[in-house]
Amino acid sequence: MLTISQLASYAGVTVRTIRYYHQIGLLAEPGRDRSGYRSYDAAAVVRLIRIRVLAEAGVPLARVQELLVAGPDEFARAVDEIEKALSADIGRLQRSRERITKLAAGDHLALPQSVVDYLDRLRGLGIGEAYIELERDAWIMLAPQIPLDIESVIAEKNRQLDEDPDIIRLYRLLSSVSEWSVDDPRVLELADIVESLRVRALQSGQVEIGDPDASEPFAALLDLAMAESTPVARRLLAILEQRGWRGWARLDKVSPGRIKAIAEPDPIR
Repeated sequence: MLTISQLASYAGVTVRTIRYYHQIGLLAEPGRDRSGYRSYDAAAVVRLIRIRVLAEAGVPLARVQELLVAGPDEFARAVDEIEKALSADIGRLQRSRERITKLAAGDHLALPQSVVDYLDRLRGLGIGEAYIELERDAWIMLAPQIPLDIESVIAEKNRQLDEDPDIIRLYRLLSSVSEWSVDDPRVLELADIVESLRVRALQSGQVEIGDPDASEPFAALLDLAMAESTPVARRLLAILEQRGWRGWARLDKVSPGRIKAIAEPDPIR
């Protein structure tokens, strides 16, 4: 006859596990010796080893009792059901792992790969992380709004980086905005570049005043995010509005005279 410690050693489990199996009814309580200690026979060792093997195989404890008394056909059916359940659990865990990996990857959490690559390109140009985070958040809001167009939008953004030095200058200015005072002269330079780019976009037909999408609440949300990002951003928006341009992501109005004036060689400040 065996003590509970000896049984645990033979079966490869802990004494605490055996007591738990007694508690839930998987292992019957044995008789006790004259000193009042539990006393186990060889059958208890065999049953406990079978319980341990089934549990280690992933069988829920709630089904172990069923399998211990099942005939061959019933056992095979039960194992098949358990295997399917385990496969579903594995799939769920793999999906959770992928989500956790994306969380650790930062930008990949809610952005298409093309946008992540674009943000990495900005980093390669020396654009500061503070601005890249602001742009990333804007893309996170924008991407679900234009799921079918996001690739073409990013392709156009990459083309601009390749061909338009004003775009790179704009990014580099925006990258350091958080370090400026509101009366920094570079705010005017920034306003000139933004305005010039808007005029070109209007002249090329890339942007239309009064476009139905421009007045959506989402555009207003982007404008609000821009305005709240820094006092310098608020001053920039105020300067642009004085020149006839209202908004950042949307253009509610524009002065036709400004388009003609900015098209001239000398910039207007």
